[in-house]
Amino acid sequence: MAEPMLAVIGGSGLYEIDGLAEAEWHSLDTPWGKPSDEILTGVLDGLKIAFLPRHGRGHVHAPTDVPYCANIDALKQLGVTHILSVSACGSFREEMAPGHFVIVDQFIDRTVNRVKSFFEKGCVAHVSMAHPTCTALGGLAAQAARSVGVTTHVGGTYLAMEGPQFSTLAESKMYRESWGCDVIGMTNMPEAKLAREAEMHYTTVAMVTDYDSWHPDHGEVDVTEIIRILGANSAHARDMIAQMPGLMAPSGDQGCEQGCAHALDYAILTAPERRDPDLVARLSTVAGRILGGGDA
Repeated sequence: MAEPMLAVIGGSGLYEIDGLAEAEWHSLDTPWGKPSDEILTGVLDGLKIAFLPRHGRGHVHAPTDVPYCANIDALKQLGVTHILSVSACGSFREEMAPGHFVIVDQFIDRTVNRVKSFFEKGCVAHVSMAHPTCTALGGLAAQAARSVGVTTHVGGTYLAMEGPQFSTLAESKMYRESWGCDVIGMTNMPEAKLAREAEMHYTTVAMVTDYDSWHPDHGEVDVTEIIRILGANSAHARDMIAQMPGLMAPSGDQGCEQGCAHALDYAILTAPERRDPDLVARLSTVAGRILGGGDA
């Protein structure tokens, strides 16, 4: 079992991690281009940490334009085994109020303009997404958030929309009432799918900023109010992250039930002699364990 390395992908409002020893920014290239920004690595209370601002420092990438494939490949290049995705979101549930955190365990993906897989013609693979997050890592994140006083809900369905506009009232009501969604955001798909293909443990901490547009007492989304709540949520997220080193097992075995680290064991269908060698070479980081050239 590899020594764990935790990556934090910071969403809107979270652009840094405090207290890292041996801190260093890395500029990386991948077969899918450059990631959203340089990646910060360091050590936090004995745990190796990587931090990637999803939208780039200064918030330069719109949700559709985030280089999701490059982000996951670059993190795996650095040795990341676990990903804590921290994201701002709207809530469809009265009890999931602004300022609360939700540990997401399901997704509905409504994005349409994004590359959603590392695999394509020449090397076809199908990974299971029935349980799209690592419940073990999510449990640790919930424990960390609650320990710093954040009201935290374990379990919830995240509706991933294309954006960048917020929902219409009709859409918001449909997602809440007909589809049974709990929170809504624009960035965790295809991120979660790509992390599963790269055999990484992935969980989402959705930080609630608003009630989308369904709530009769709150009206449409107010960006000014969102920014105010983002600041408080980001401070809580940094406190939560500071608790993770004391919770993660040094062996890297967090009790994962989804088999995240072996997601590709039976996923690749293309016969070895029919695989595109150029694509196989591009996949050396994310799928090297199966295709050759990676660590077993």
